[in-house]
Amino acid sequence: MPDAFSSAPPAGILNVALPSPLRRLFDYLPSATPPACGWQPGLRVRVPFGRREVVGVIVEQAATSALPLTQLRRVSEVLDEAPLPTDWLWLCRFAARYYQHGLGDTLHHALPARLRQGHPMAGRTQRLWHANAGVDETSLARAPRQAALLELLRQHPHGLAARAISAHGFPRDALLGLEKKGLARFEEVTLAAPALQGGNLLATPALPLNREQAVVLAALHEGLERFHPCLLEGVTGSGKTEVYLQLIEAVAAKGRQSLVLVPEIGLTPQTLARFRSRFKVPVLALHSGLSDAERLDVWEAAADGRALIIIGTRSAIFTPLANPGAIIVDEEHDGSYKQQDNLRYHARDLAVARAHHHQIPLLLGSATPSLESLHQALSGSYRHLRLTQRASVHPPAKLELVDLRHQPTQGGLLPITLRTIKATLAAGKQVLVFINRRGFAPTLACHACGWTADCLQCDARMTLHRQPSLLACHHCDSRRALPDACPECGSADLRALGAGTERTEETLQSLFPKTPIYRIDRDSTRRKDSFEQMLKEIHRGEASLLVGTQMLAKGHHLPHVTLVVVINADGGLYAADFRALEHSAQLLEQVAGRAGRAADPGRVLVQTLHPDDPHLGLLAEHGYGALARSLLDERRQAKLPPFCFMALLRVESPREEAATALIQEAAAALREWLANPQSADCFCLGPVPAPMERRQNRYHLHLMLTAERRSQLHAAANWLVQWLDAHREARKVRWSIDIDPQTLS
Repeated sequence: MPDAFSSAPPAGILNVALPSPLRRLFDYLPSATPPACGWQPGLRVRVPFGRREVVGVIVEQAATSALPLTQLRRVSEVLDEAPLPTDWLWLCRFAARYYQHGLGDTLHHALPARLRQGHPMAGRTQRLWHANAGVDETSLARAPRQAALLELLRQHPHGLAARAISAHGFPRDALLGLEKKGLARFEEVTLAAPALQGGNLLATPALPLNREQAVVLAALHEGLERFHPCLLEGVTGSGKTEVYLQLIEAVAAKGRQSLVLVPEIGLTPQTLARFRSRFKVPVLALHSGLSDAERLDVWEAAADGRALIIIGTRSAIFTPLANPGAIIVDEEHDGSYKQQDNLRYHARDLAVARAHHHQIPLLLGSATPSLESLHQALSGSYRHLRLTQRASVHPPAKLELVDLRHQPTQGGLLPITLRTIKATLAAGKQVLVFINRRGFAPTLACHACGWTADCLQCDARMTLHRQPSLLACHHCDSRRALPDACPECGSADLRALGAGTERTEETLQSLFPKTPIYRIDRDSTRRKDSFEQMLKEIHRGEASLLVGTQMLAKGHHLPHVTLVVVINADGGLYAADFRALEHSAQLLEQVAGRAGRAADPGRVLVQTLHPDDPHLGLLAEHGYGALARSLLDERRQAKLPPFCFMALLRVESPREEAATALIQEAAAALREWLANPQSADCFCLGPVPAPMERRQNRYHLHLMLTAERRSQLHAAANWLVQWLDAHREARKVRWSIDIDPQTLS
């Protein structure tokens, strides 16, 4: 051991994870002044890294380093008085290992932005002012403003913030004058999640349960003290949320926390409203719409245990919990739970791992379960719970297939569909027209020579928009002005092909000029609160037309909709991705579930060019459950997930030859490594071009790994990552490993 080590502090070497693409830890010497809690994993530190200083997290301590101690630099500053939560650190280490991602980058992704920037882990506080009781008020005889302010404070025994006092017209001097006379005082309170006062958890009583709900809740209560994974398969409108609420009540009664995941930020406000109206305990939200400071407030309140109920989107799975009690994943099938870049984690799968680690119940809810979760339930790994009855008196509406072949359409709508819409509006009801295409039309074409408006950066056509008028690529977001004439032949006969939400809205507006129309897609809801405002208008119940994409299909309660029209059901049914049929069926069933959720029965018209398709027929006649079981049989025969495990290597480069050379060399090296007997059931497929080979002026290629056992897959993926990390040419392209990919795009 070098003599220089004798001068190092007793803590030895600190292994620090830093936000770097390098998949390794970095060695540092401790600073001269140790933290009060001592050196331990989970402490954030500021360290020199190259020519700058960055925030990292201590992961381990070591007695020695591969580098001479004279080359090691010291920690510049310790940022925490106590380490970050141990459950959070465990989850990050698990995610990094499972998804073959760098630990430093994983920790960076999972931390709130303000902690990444080096701010202290503490919730924001504010001063609440109170009136002091039993004091001499004679000094206010000639101070009427102070006397009035004192009376205001007495009307608010829980305290008033300085901002609220100013809003009542009182100057700061009056407040300070009361404090100086001993008539008022302030207390510092944390902004997020005050502790529960009193023993009663409920602000409003729980709703009575029907027989099925009661059976499900009783089954959930059996596993409150252990890892108890359950799949709740319930038709839309069957009361899954009420089951969630009563499960959370049981968990909160034990003083333990519940984490609820929802797929979209658009669902968070309505979920929050219902939860907050039910509970007196703090219900906090975590989603991308919060400011950095607000996110840290919630994170700290959860880590401290003051927040008993946390509702959030995908990234909320990384929220630390001081007293974990249950995890609920609503709409567990939804693709939004999968992160598609950087750390490619699946929040549902991390929820399973986390619930197992904490030995707490896990509830996955969906009307259309993913085939992975359904397979786990049918095989007995998860408990399979069902809700088959709707809260309304009417059963779920069946899909009615309407043949699009050889028939004229207006804005994509058949005459029979338009007649049904007219009759529904005349009855004073609402109609949801579903088309999963933004814009006015999928493309612009020349009627003279056949030219189409293709994206210059992608192997895709540009979408025609009218509001504003332009061509846009929905893959790379490039935009350009509409041409006055065909750039190929000069013809002015340019025509919009197909229909998008804007064209459908325009058609319906011309046919039903006196009917309010609400178009809901990513373009129409860009302004803050615009989506919520439209939903308020819709809930008023007036006869109206709703034109929307899948934003409207996910979880929204639309009690006045009695007719749902699906303009083109074929868009995702025949894609190359083996999951396309599963995802399309889930979407169709979800959007169909918006019809007939209240007093009136619902009807669903599905326009299709393939009314004789056996899969579509099975979905229409017997529902998603029957189709899902049929698809599971097909997957079993084809040895596709969930009957095998899969990883996808994506390679991309602006130089096609560079991407091709690297991925071919990687495939050859991997096949040679897989030739050993221990990898007999692990296979390398490809390389092949991605379904969209050129995107954003970069060429994309794929290499697929499949294995019968998860351990085999991870061994092969880990070897491939190490091979790429060591390969000089791999540094000249962009590559990523996707464990359990949900799409092949």
